[in-house]
Parts: sequence; C-alpha cells; structure tokens
Amino acid sequence: MVRDDLYIAVPSFFRCPISLEVMKSPVSLCTGVTYDRTSIQRWLDDGNNTCPATMQVLHTKDFVPNSTLHRLIQIWSDSLRPHRVDSVDSDSPSSPSELPARDQVSDLIQCMDSEPSSASSLDSLSKIARFAGESDENRKFLASSDGFMSLLVDFIGGGDNAVDGAQIGVLEQAVTIIHLLLDDEIQGREELMRWMLKKTGRDCLASLLVVLQQGSADARIASARILESIAVNAEAKFLIAEKDGLLSELLKLTGPEKDPTLIEAGLSCLIAVSTPRRVKVRLVHLGAVKWLSKLLGDPNSATSTIEKVLKVLEMASSVKEGRVKICEDGKCVAGIVQRLLKVSGAATEHAVTILWSVCYLFKERAAQEAVAKANGLTKILLLMQSNCSPAVRQMSADLLKIFRVNSKSVISCYDTKTTHIMPF
Repeated sequence: MVRDDLYIAVPSFFRCPISLEVMKSPVSLCTGVTYDRTSIQRWLDDGNNTCPATMQVLHTKDFVPNSTLHRLIQIWSDSLRPHRVDSVDSDSPSSPSELPARDQVSDLIQCMDSEPSSASSLDSLSKIARFAGESDENRKFLASSDGFMSLLVDFIGGGDNAVDGAQIGVLEQAVTIIHLLLDDEIQGREELMRWMLKKTGRDCLASLLVVLQQGSADARIASARILESIAVNAEAKFLIAEKDGLLSELLKLTGPEKDPTLIEAGLSCLIAVSTPRRVKVRLVHLGAVKWLSKLLGDPNSATSTIEKVLKVLEMASSVKEGRVKICEDGKCVAGIVQRLLKVSGAATEHAVTILWSVCYLFKERAAQEAVAKANGLTKILLLMQSNCSPAVRQMSADLLKIFRVNSKSVISCYDTKTTHIMPF
C-alpha cells in the first residue's frame, strides 16, 4: 500500500513547466502554454516578457484561467484518495480507485437518509460526488433517483449556521453535488432550484453563505455558481440579495488576491443577481465600486475577468448611487478609460456604455473631468475609427459632442498622426 502512495504516476500535462509540480491554479498565457498561477506570476514579476517554455515574446502579460485543466486535475486528485489504506472499502471486490456502481450509490443514498448528520454521511456524499463528477449519465441517474433531490436540499437546508469541521465537510460535498446537478440538461433541475428557495429556502441560503465563508476554494466556487443558477427571477434575486451577509461575501470573492476562477465565479453571480434596481443600490452601498476598481486596475486580471468587472460597473452606472461612487473614484474612471481598447469587443462595449451613462446621459461633471484627465478623448477618437459595433460608434459620437470635439479636429488629429488600431 505504501508503494502505491509513493509511486503514483502524474500526467505530464498536470505539471507546471516551471515548478514541475502539479498545478493548483492553471492559467494560460497568450502563447497557449499553461502554468501554475504562482509560478508564472513570479516569472513575470521578475521583469521577464517571454513565455518560459517557448521563449516567445509576450504581446500581453494577461493570462486566462484554464478551467478545463483545473477540473481534470481535481478529478484526478480525487481519484487518488481511495489509494490510502484508511479509505479502502473492504467490501469492494474491485480496484480501490473504482467508482461505486449504481446499485451501491442507491444504497449510499438510503444510508444517508437514515443518518443525515453522521460521519458516514460525509463518506457517502464524498463517494456520490465522485460518481456525479464522472459523467453526464451518472448525474442523470442521481437526478432521477427517487427522493435524492429533496434529500440534498435537506442536507444543506436543515441545519443551523453554527457548524464544525465535519459539518462543513458535509455541506461542501452536498454543494458540490448540487452544482453538478444544475446542468441545463438534467431532468429535475428546475424542481431542485424551486426547492432551494421554497420553505427551507432561507436555510439553504444560510448554508451556502457558510460555505462561502468557511469552505474550500472549490466549494465556494460551487456555492457561487449555485446562487447564480437559482437567480432566475426577481423573487429569487431579492431573496439572495437580502440574505444578510450574502452579497458582501460574494463581493469578497472578487478580491485581486483571490484565485482567478473564484473571482470569476463571484462576478458571474453578482451579474446574475444584480439586475433589479434595488439590488444594484444595495451592492453599491456595500462598496462594490471600490472593490471592482481595484480589480480593474490589476494588470494581471484576465480578459474574461475584466469583461465581467465592467459589466457589473455598467449595471451600477444605471442607478444614481452607482454613478456617484464611480465619479468619486478617480481611479475607477481612469481604469475604465484604460480598458476602452485592446481588451475585447465586449469589454469595450461595457466601458463605453459606462462612460456614456455618466458623461453624456447624466452629464456628471466629475466624470467628464476624469475622462479628459485620463486621455479619454484620444481613445474615443481611436475607437471611432476601429471596427466597433454601431452602438459603440453612436455612444462614442455622443461622448465627442459632450467634449465639444468637432469634425475638423477629428480630421486634423488623424491627418497629423499615424494610428494603428488593434483588432479585437
């Protein structure tokens, strides 16, 4: 048994090319090569501007989370746990790493039903979580198992908020399974979502909050994605937003020092929840603009992260309270201007919409001054000449009117300069 633990073969593409260790947070450079976030960040912080594996010069130092590889590594890591002597099922005639069969899963569900808070329930949920993560067929089997959906809701909705380490483990596994079962193709998905917000719904939200506060990174990601999935209508959004501590905890997930996948899960959930005006105002009062401004100014933020940050700020700019905070934060306006070009078409559209809202539609003087100070006029002029959408072009034209830039000055600007517009 010791030999098995010591000589586990690690797939080569799971190892970081720099540290040669299994990657904890895989991210990909513009060259397509994937590294562990900590290792590549250290490489870039040392002043290097090349890809360590290919030595190609990087045209951007942004990197993108490799979620697929992260999930594969997680599945592989989970599959190694049964190799330990204390986790081998003596009743199993097959290999220790083999997943439980469907009839065994059914038995596990029955055991959980009889002792929902016991230590054996944690072991059963862990096995079921591995079973669910293996294939769509397994998830469909679980979703169709009689009473399993309601049992899951009971697990996360029936307890109190004071939980110990073992109870956190149970919540984490239950949340992981629910996250896997919220796939669009899973029959019973809508019913599961309704159960989580009905009767014991508030208890379910309290448990999801506990996982966000105390759970592992993967469990917090799953919790945020569950909240995003169940925020399907105004009633659900209000329930989530008005649960004490829940919005602020989602906002904390977006700190620049957090794992990129965790940041994106938090941002995606905030986007889903914050469509009602009342929720936007609540989010602004919690300090969302300041949080997002820091993330916007982080040079290591991935393109998808910047897009989501700008989307949340766009939503905030649609309410007076949000516009006031954006205008008060000079770094926020400067960050928005900085992201007008060379990020992506989606990022450009969100950024222009924010500036159009605060500068043109509501004529906030402080924002206009901040845009001018950040050399925003030049970027808007460049944007007008790029292959942008008709909506972006119209908003840019409106902004130029506000800043009294007439057609002659535009022509003069382009007659005296040679400008290269980067394609999106």
